[in-house]
Parts: sequence; C-alpha cells; structure tokens
Amino acid sequence: MILITGATGNVGQIVVERLAAEGHDVRALSRRPSQTEWPFGVRAVEGDLADAASLGPALEGVESVYLFPAPGLGADFVAAAEAAGVRHVVLLSSGAVDDDLDVQDGPIAASHFEIEQLLRASGMRWTFLRANTFAANSLPWGYQTKNGDEIRGAYAEAAAPVVHEADLADAAVAALTTEGHDGKTYQITGPELLTHADQARILGEVLGRPIRYVEIDVEQVRQQMGAFVPAPILADILKFWERSLEHPHAVSPDVETLTGHKPRDFRSWVEEHADAF
Repeated sequence: MILITGATGNVGQIVVERLAAEGHDVRALSRRPSQTEWPFGVRAVEGDLADAASLGPALEGVESVYLFPAPGLGADFVAAAEAAGVRHVVLLSSGAVDDDLDVQDGPIAASHFEIEQLLRASGMRWTFLRANTFAANSLPWGYQTKNGDEIRGAYAEAAAPVVHEADLADAAVAALTTEGHDGKTYQITGPELLTHADQARILGEVLGRPIRYVEIDVEQVRQQMGAFVPAPILADILKFWERSLEHPHAVSPDVETLTGHKPRDFRSWVEEHADAF
C-alpha cells in the first residue's frame, strides 16, 4: 500500500494517476476526498497532515508514503508513520536546502530541512526529491497575458532550471516503486536554465504573439505580491531570484537517472497549459 499526500496538488495528482495505472495499491489522503473524482482502484481517505490525530486510519497498513511538505508537518507525522509501520518515505523537498549549513538561509529551506532531519533520524527509509522552481510558478502570469503582451515583475534575468510537474511525479513513482533509492537525495530540475525573460519569450512563441518580461522595481513587486504571499516567504523568493542572477541552480541529470527519460522542457509545459495564458 502506498499513501499519497497532497493527492490533489499539481504533482500529487499525477503520482496518484501513474501508480493507479501501473496497478499499485494506492491510498490518497485529502481533506475533502468526496470532492474529487479519483482513478479506478484508488481509495481516498479523509485526513490532514497538520492534524496528527487524523492520520492513524490513513497510515494503517501503509508501506510507503509520498510526502508533500504541508505547513505544520513535523514530528507528529514521523511518530504516527513509525507507529503504523511505514517503511519508506519519499519527500518532495526543496532545492533551497543546503547540506553544508546547520542553520538554513530562509524559511523555505529551514522548513524542508527540519522535515528532512526528522526523517533521517527516524527508523524509516527515506528518499528526498529536491526541486525549487516549478513551471507552474508562472501560472499567475496568466492574468497579465490575458490582458496584454507584457509580464511585469522583478529580476528579468533571474535564471533557474524550471521543472515540469510531470517529471517530479515520474521521479516520485520511480523512487516509490523501484530499488536503490534509500538514503539518497536527488535534485529534480528541467533540462536548461531559463530566465524570466526567456520564459516570457517562450510563452509568446507558443501563443503566437510577442510577450516580453518588463522588469519593475523590487519594492513595487513586494507591495503587489505581499497581498497574497506571507512576508517571510516573499522575502525568501526575492532573495532567491536576486541570488540566481549570478549563481543559479545547476541543471541536474537526476530526472533521467531516476526515470530513464530526459526532463521535459518549458515549451512543452506551456503547450499543455496554453489556455491558462
């Protein structure tokens, strides 16, 4: 039995579909399972990762867990999983985690590092999938592209190896169902470094009209995004973008190592999600 947490998320729902299609025994954790149409054979259970008391029925009989790092997740989950006899946890972690630091730089890295450390100290086997820049992070640009040909934001030349959520899902399925991944950390990236300006250009090429990324003042971005992103997280995101001007995350071969196929590029992601823009 494999339990999928974050089962309705961008990555989790694909993990559920892939495992079900391969005939694995899948249980999906959701706060509102009756509101989702699940693939044939998937058993959905109600529960909340932030509420340890709700996890007992979800974890009963489970051998492996795909773990989405939800807010509030921590020692209670690890204790409940160990008590239920879970043997292996595949964690969707963050590329912001720095193994050379005991104290992580920023709340995003710190929260993921804390979960990683708890799993390392547990009696369970673990595999960490670290990713930082999802192609889906560009979805909020849809409001601007539907109303014009400019995307206005900070740091036009901030670069990252943007990753398709399907590659993360494929990596998770491989880590859950094949041997040789215990105690390993994988960097899950796309196939190339792309700046914000590159992404805007590719969006335009797919949509058939010129779209450009217009860099605006960081403080203006802070005010705009601050309406819906908590201040500490926003500060972390802006710091990451600024740092990536000179020191972007490297492209990793780990998607191909885990899955046997090369990572999907941003253009293919845009083609699949063109209606959002």
